[in-house]
Amino acid sequence: MALMHVTYFSQALAGQNDFYMAIPNDVPPFMMEGSPHYQRGMKTLMLLHGYGGGASDWVLGSSIQQLATRYHLAVIMPGGRNGFYLNQEATGGQFATFVGEELLGYARRSFHLSEKREDTFIGGYSMGGFGALRTGLAYSHNYSKIAALSSALIIHQLKELSPEAPSPMANYAYYQQVFGDLKTAADRDCNPEVLICRKLAAGEPVPDIFLACGSEDTLVETNRAFRDFLKEKGVAAQYHESAGNHDWTFWNQYLEPAIRWMLGQDG
Repeated sequence: MALMHVTYFSQALAGQNDFYMAIPNDVPPFMMEGSPHYQRGMKTLMLLHGYGGGASDWVLGSSIQQLATRYHLAVIMPGGRNGFYLNQEATGGQFATFVGEELLGYARRSFHLSEKREDTFIGGYSMGGFGALRTGLAYSHNYSKIAALSSALIIHQLKELSPEAPSPMANYAYYQQVFGDLKTAADRDCNPEVLICRKLAAGEPVPDIFLACGSEDTLVETNRAFRDFLKEKGVAAQYHESAGNHDWTFWNQYLEPAIRWMLGQDG
């Protein structure tokens, strides 16, 4: 299994940006023998990190290299800074375009990956879980399935912030830069729910969704609310909840089930 650290010039981010690439294109024949995953073409997974993380998070914190080999899966792991994978007004802040179109296209061309939507998935944890949901929905012509672990679904809480009462994680100016007007953020397309409603109204396909959150995670209530929203709208989704916190122990517990679900094996 080849693991590469790539730096390239991103037009969307107006500068050099890096990503890791795990690609099982050098697997010995004896490891492929008898595996149904090597009887088909390679699938692609875009995997996003959380707030305060970087491109190496999944490499250092998870078993993604072994899973990429086991399931014949090319995994792209970009650095998304703290941009919640949304497009911002300032030059160099087009994070949605970066993961939704630009980087995927670059990786497809550079590593001869499948161009098919049905072969391409997106996932992430925390901020990256939110990013996977929002990106997978906004760029559903590229992504067929979404896996979101412990998603930072904070969009409805943003209107409650103020300069005098910011979030413990970041100041008010940060959230304004990322989400724009915080009073209206939940009503705009930075909200995955808004994108789902628009797609359903237009008769467009909505990617299948896999959600998981720990019962001790402070984000569990917002994840449950999103689960209920998906059920109400009739969106194909799985929701998993078990004992766990907002940490790599929980994310590693659900990474392989999420991959198996993406590949149509089980949840």
